[in-house]
Amino acid sequence: KMQEEQLQEKQLQDQIDQIENIAKQYLSKEALSRYNNLKLAHKEKAMQITIIIAQAAQAGQLKRKLTDEELKNLLRELDQNKKEFKIRK
Repeated sequence: KMQEEQLQEKQLQDQIDQIENIAKQYLSKEALSRYNNLKLAHKEKAMQITIIIAQAAQAGQLKRKLTDEELKNLLRELDQNKKEFKIRK
């Protein structure tokens, strides 16, 4: 049973790494630096951002790397959506 859980955990981590690797390809050097800092401070928010970027990339919506400013805008939108969600409760 322990081995099964460890295997599932490893598979999940591999999927997370894969998503992150896709997303990182679409970040400029400055945006990647911001992302790495974000990951250290706010792991969950970093994960949300990587999923958004990876999904956009896989859907063909990203034709170039995101700038630091664009990443900041995405993060702001994420924060606003969270606040709006809290208000709706």
